[in-house]
Amino acid sequence: MTESLENLTILPEMRLEGLASGDLLSQVLAQIRLTGDRVYSSSLALGERLELDAKSAHVCVLRSGEMQIEGIDGQQVTISQGDIVLLPHDSASLNIIMSEGNTQVVICRFWFDASSFQAMLFAMPNLIHIKQIDTSTWAEGILHFMLLEANDSQPGGALMVSRLIDLTVIRILRTWVQQGSASGWLGGLSDENIARTLRAIHEKPGQQWRIDALASIAGMSRSGFCERFNRLVGRSPLRYQNEWRLRLAKAMLSKNDSRIGKVGFAVGYESEASFSRAYKAYFGRSPREDSGQKIAEEQN
Repeated sequence: MTESLENLTILPEMRLEGLASGDLLSQVLAQIRLTGDRVYSSSLALGERLELDAKSAHVCVLRSGEMQIEGIDGQQVTISQGDIVLLPHDSASLNIIMSEGNTQVVICRFWFDASSFQAMLFAMPNLIHIKQIDTSTWAEGILHFMLLEANDSQPGGALMVSRLIDLTVIRILRTWVQQGSASGWLGGLSDENIARTLRAIHEKPGQQWRIDALASIAGMSRSGFCERFNRLVGRSPLRYQNEWRLRLAKAMLSKNDSRIGKVGFAVGYESEASFSRAYKAYFGRSPREDSGQKIAEEQN
C-alpha cells in the first residue's frame, strides 16, 4: 500500500501547545525528526582538509581559526571563529580547507528521518551559514552540554547527544529564517500571507491549485501575490507546487510496496503516463528507477 500523504505533509492539527495557530514555522520545525550519533572535536593545521562522513548531515561549529568551504555553486564561503555551519545534504562535493593554523572544529553528525523532514529537504541549500554575532547568545551553552554528553559513558548519553543535535538544528533553521536569508519554503514561512498558501499547498498536494485561489488564501491581489511568492520562495507558486508534489512522490516511491500509478494519483496526476513524464523531466530518470520495488529486486 502506498504510504499516506499524512506522513509527509504539514497537517493543520499538528501544532505545539501554546503556539499561535498562525506560527507555521513552529509547526514545520516540530515535525523534524533526526538521529544524531556523534559529536567530536577536531584540530586541524593550515591547509588541512576537513573530512566528513558521506551520506550524512552535519553541524560544524568553528571554535577557533578560520576555514574556507568551496564547491557551493562555484563560490567560496569563509567561516570565522564562532560561526556555525549546517550541511543538511551529503557534503561529498564540498571542499573544506583550513585557512588558518590550529583551527578547532566541533562536528555533529546526524541524519534526517525519512518519515518526517526528508521530503522537505529539496528546498534547502547545501550550506546554511550562521555568523557568530547571531549565535553568541545560545551556541556556546548547547555546545558545552553536547561535548559533556559525548564524553560521558553514563546510560542515556546517546539519546542526550541526539536530542541536543536536534535542538541545535532547529535553532539554526529558526535563526536562518528570522534573518530573512532563507530560501524555498522556509523563506516563505517568514511571511504570514505566503505561509498560508504554503500550508495549503503542503496540506493538499493532490489539489490542482490555481493562482487566483492561492492569492485569495494569501489575501492579496494576483500580481502582488505572484511577485512576493517568487521573491521569497525563489520560484513561481505553480512551479513550487509541482516540485513539492514530485518530491513527495519520490519519498513515497522509496517504499518497497509503492505502486507508480497510485503514487502519481495521490499527488494529483490523472494518469501514470503524465506522472512518469513529469517525474522524468524533473529528476532525469523514470519513477521506476527510484521505486523501492526496483531497489529491492536489485539487492536480491
